[in-house]
Amino acid sequence: MRDSDTMKIIARIRSEFPEKFGIPRQSGLVEELKADIIFEPEYRNPDALRGIEEYSHIWLIWKFSESVTDTFRATVRPPRLGGNVRKGVFATRSPFRPNAIGLSCVRLLGVTLTGAEGPVLHVAGADLMDRTPIYDIKPYLPAVDSHPDAVGGFADRVFDYALVVRCPKDLEERIPKERRAALYSVLSQDPRPSYQEDPERIYGMAFAGLEVKFTVREGILTICGVSEQGN
Repeated sequence: MRDSDTMKIIARIRSEFPEKFGIPRQSGLVEELKADIIFEPEYRNPDALRGIEEYSHIWLIWKFSESVTDTFRATVRPPRLGGNVRKGVFATRSPFRPNAIGLSCVRLLGVTLTGAEGPVLHVAGADLMDRTPIYDIKPYLPAVDSHPDAVGGFADRVFDYALVVRCPKDLEERIPKERRAALYSVLSQDPRPSYQEDPERIYGMAFAGLEVKFTVREGILTICGVSEQGN
């Protein structure tokens, strides 16, 4: 039997996030986020997707391309626990793993079979940085993948955390209408490292070609700057 650890990149995602900062910590948290899955040339065969439109959700198996490390660490500090509590790496979804592999469930919005990049999968709720390599795509099967009585460990205790997002009218007008709901939902998830609580600090996040600046004080995130990236 041949043993090989080589994995082939079959596709890459096109998303609103050119950088890691601000990306939702889990898939499905921000359903307003839209993204496209663009296949590598050798996998642009519509036959490989025959029947996929029958599913509402799909699994993406992908690479934490910006978090690759050669050092094994048995424990990590989950951001949602304030960065002060250690948990076993295999008890978390930390990107710092022996194999930098991510798993995301996303909603399948549609399929475009023709065109220069076709076929293309259109999805919602992805938590991947732009150009992230995708190793595989599998259908989500509710009968076996959904477990309503499952226990979510420490993640259940912090799942409902969210900030109130406020944006002055003059700055809101700089955000395209079709991007506002997604941006506000992303910001409500609190992109900051959980150990940072300085109310005077101004944070910056790249999103959909914009540089968005904000502050956080007493559970309220206030947008204080919106400009086109590079300006």
